[in-house]
Amino acid sequence: MIITIITDVLGAENNGTTITIKRLIEGLKTRGHTVRVVSPSHENKEGYFNVDTINWGPLQGYMNRNGVELAKKDKTALEKALDGCDVAHIVLPFVLGKQAMKMIIKKNIPFTTAFHCQPENFSSHIGLKDSKFFNFLVYKFFLHTFYKNAKIIHCPTEFIAHELDRNNYKSTKFAISNGVIPTYQPMNVEKPDEYKDKYVITFVGRYSKEKRHDLLIKASQLSKYKDKIQLIFAGCGPLESKLKKMTSDFKIPPVYAYLSKDELCKLLNYTDLYCHPSDVEIEAISCLEAITCGRVPVISNSARSATRFFALTSNNLFEAGNPQSLADRIDYFIEHPEEKAELSKKYIEYSEQFKIDYSIDSMIKMFEFAIDEYKKDKEPAVS
Repeated sequence: MIITIITDVLGAENNGTTITIKRLIEGLKTRGHTVRVVSPSHENKEGYFNVDTINWGPLQGYMNRNGVELAKKDKTALEKALDGCDVAHIVLPFVLGKQAMKMIIKKNIPFTTAFHCQPENFSSHIGLKDSKFFNFLVYKFFLHTFYKNAKIIHCPTEFIAHELDRNNYKSTKFAISNGVIPTYQPMNVEKPDEYKDKYVITFVGRYSKEKRHDLLIKASQLSKYKDKIQLIFAGCGPLESKLKKMTSDFKIPPVYAYLSKDELCKLLNYTDLYCHPSDVEIEAISCLEAITCGRVPVISNSARSATRFFALTSNNLFEAGNPQSLADRIDYFIEHPEEKAELSKKYIEYSEQFKIDYSIDSMIKMFEFAIDEYKKDKEPAVS
């Protein structure tokens, strides 16, 4: 197939959407498909149609701190990328995605969409993350300005598919995990000398409000074992300086680092416990990567997070927003190493269903379904 992917965001791998789309592109190419990409990626590769990014004027500094570049409209790039393609996949409901949808419908090209952006990912930046009414309005805005014309939506989890159902999205939904690449697997990695006498707790995620690094920071100090806990925050983002200020007087300062895939895999394999305190997640591929490496997770039971469904026992969950509850779970696993070792084996088995190969094959089936449905719509009615 010739598959055209249109995405308003695609640059540095500092967010889940970019990482997911790059893996999808690579997986499709590996299976022999021709992939065209319309995005602001600046990739100088065959099949990439690069577009300019929006200049936000006085807000540009804020956007830069968040590491976000959104694409402008570009009819010329879209015309070239859509010419002769078998199916198109629109990743985000923003300016470029909206323009692409209008052109695709006019050209009668089979297409699919995706839902990667929860309303809370936006509302958290303006202090309205916990406003049910505002987030409801964002769901409605996305629906009426974009998804009402989408027959097919890729949802990374059943959780977000259910949320779309609840908000009256009528499209056919394919719940397909974004998938874990083979880099992440259990390995015998020796803990670095500087951490050998410490209990390493890792969280992988952007330094942004909804990820709740602050909860894990507070919980570590409420733990009975705070004098041996080494926090490692793998990621980057706008709150880095604020988080460092919060922990400036810690006896064991947390480590803040942006790591390569290989470095991250090594870290996960010598980590003692993986904590995911985020309030808002469509999937949290980073948590899946951790459990694929055999790490036992402690996850927020937030109703707005799909990640809570990765918990195999009640001890893998803590009360959302409650640092003492998180501290209690940390202490429990420190004090029950045998149970943690058994759970590690179970998580390795559980993670098999999230392998990237299964995800790519499922995405291909979704594209084929879109093409078949398009052909059915074109067939003349039988009198």
